[in-house]
Amino acid sequence: MNKSNPIIANFYRLINYLSMRSWTAIVMMTAILIAIPILFVVSSIFIDAGTIWKHLVETVLTRYIFNSLLLMFGVGIGVLIIGVVTAWLVTICNFWGRSWFEWLLLLPLSAPAYLLAYTYTNMLEYYGPIQVTLRSWFGWQSINEYWFPNIRSLWGAILMLILVLYPYVYLLARTAFLEQSNSTLEASLSLGCNPWQSFFKVALPLARPGIMAGLALALMEALNDFGTVQYFGVNTFTTGIYDTWFGLGEREAASQLAAFLMLFIFTLIILELWSRRQARYYQNSSPRSPITPYKLTSWRGYLAWTICFIPFFGGFLAPSFYLVNLVRLNANTALKNNFFILANNSLKASLITAIAALILSLIMAYGKRVQNSFWINGSVRIAALGYAIPGSVIAVGILIPVGKLDNAIANIIQQIFEVKIGLLISGTILALIYAYLVRFLPVAFGAVESSLGKIKPSLDDASRSLGAKPNEILIKIHTPLMTGGILTAIMLVFVDVMKELPATLVIRPFNFDTLAIRVYQYASDERLSEAAAPALAIVLVGMIPVIFLSWQISQSRSR
Repeated sequence: MNKSNPIIANFYRLINYLSMRSWTAIVMMTAILIAIPILFVVSSIFIDAGTIWKHLVETVLTRYIFNSLLLMFGVGIGVLIIGVVTAWLVTICNFWGRSWFEWLLLLPLSAPAYLLAYTYTNMLEYYGPIQVTLRSWFGWQSINEYWFPNIRSLWGAILMLILVLYPYVYLLARTAFLEQSNSTLEASLSLGCNPWQSFFKVALPLARPGIMAGLALALMEALNDFGTVQYFGVNTFTTGIYDTWFGLGEREAASQLAAFLMLFIFTLIILELWSRRQARYYQNSSPRSPITPYKLTSWRGYLAWTICFIPFFGGFLAPSFYLVNLVRLNANTALKNNFFILANNSLKASLITAIAALILSLIMAYGKRVQNSFWINGSVRIAALGYAIPGSVIAVGILIPVGKLDNAIANIIQQIFEVKIGLLISGTILALIYAYLVRFLPVAFGAVESSLGKIKPSLDDASRSLGAKPNEILIKIHTPLMTGGILTAIMLVFVDVMKELPATLVIRPFNFDTLAIRVYQYASDERLSEAAAPALAIVLVGMIPVIFLSWQISQSRSR
């Protein structure tokens, strides 16, 4: 067909215009659907919760605020120190074991904080292996003869969260250090700076955007945590939301607490953006220029090795070995108690969510590419806030409007057909998948958008000039070029869903337990030996994307 004919050319322009308009509509509908729970929680601020809110203010709200702020402060300081120091050591310094620590330091990401809380409590309790060993060594008979720290406390929760969240800062700080030009560091040395001065005056300021992004992610995860703080008896906003809803039966007050928690999150984001509003970060030469590492020998090499080994040991090695030993000692019962049913539930929910998140991310990212308008950008950014919102908040934002929708549909059908159908969405796996998508779609979207952004727009122009529609360009041309980003998106969402506890605990259907729920239930009943197998399964599954991510970084560095 001759497309040079004006009539035919105009026809193809009309088809492309309608196709792009349909993409715009689809993207905005998807973004609005994902953003509904977030917008509902925000709107709950204007609801009159009655006397219960006054009761919360007079009794527990101050404690929620204080504990949450102290948790954020402690975790922030810890992840900054560990993440930045270890990233600098494995990137700029050369010592024995450095190549191993490049990916070993990422492994604590595979273990959720609540799992470490259960494991360390069991290891450090009075009848745990550590105190039993100490009493046998020193001849102590009772706890009155010696002092031992109480892990079930606020500082214990801070320590657990630091051990599993520092990789966020480590990963982004290491990436930022890798992207810095070697000539910049050499220039600082030639001007009289020693390695420490070069680090503080040159490398650290240039890496600030990445470090602050990792810190923001770690603090958001700390505020999202439920299992650790609930198990340690620390009252924060996440435990307050759960107690207000299920303990007091006050949904409106719970949604307002959720809105208050969102205010913390938004304040974090705004303060970081404001703090570097006039700062600019540029590299004058290619970031691929190789970095000449500092050779660390003698005691400096041993010190660097120890600094890197401690967080890896505390955040992954020690709890993993302990779980493996528990599974070995209880091999007869480890894989019983519906273990395979729970594993199937977790795998099914994780796989469905990962595939759905990938499809929606492709739609949103490509729609933003073909129609980069104010409305699309705004709707996509609102939908991408989900990862910054704790699972307990998302649960509140889903169950209340979905419950009202279910009741409205049931009333209409009963009035028209005189048939009682009950609830259609609430209490089903569909509502749970919806919660997972709201929470983790931004993870997939970030990976897909980053991968799609590396494809030159000229490829789109060439495809459209040959008559390809936007959906054909995405499926036949872009998708094969985005294999790495697609795999990353699927794996990250898959593992995040496997570990998710707060949203699952609140929204899961009746008699639909996952590995995370079973670990929480057993640990709450002080039955960690029975929780060991599902806990170890979560860790093993979580290792897959961590190792893949580390391999990708190494490959990009070698190119």
